[in-house]
Amino acid sequence: MKLEDYFDFLSPDDIRLKGHRIGIDNVLAYYLQGYTPEEIAVHLPPLSLEKIYATITYYHHKRAEVDAYLARLAAWREQRYQEAQANPSPVVQRLRAIKAERQKARMGLQ
Repeated sequence: MKLEDYFDFLSPDDIRLKGHRIGIDNVLAYYLQGYTPEEIAVHLPPLSLEKIYATITYYHHKRAEVDAYLARLAAWREQRYQEAQANPSPVVQRLRAIKAERQKARMGLQ
């Protein structure tokens, strides 16, 4: 079995473990924080140690490519976060209004 056989390359910016919706970025986030493969398995129980080790090995074999992938993913997530902050959904707007009303009421009671 080739190392790449452990993954589904859905797009240049979406690499997942075969048979899972878990991306390699999820495994690598733990790994890059210093977690052992066994500790990662505790946090991601659907994954076997074999798949976790395959992800780590893939990272070390293609470090420059995977680091670039992780950087693009982080930038995309930050962009989505900033867009959500700038253009909150009607539900978020309503929840913020309720929170502000409650805080205003508490300050008026004190």
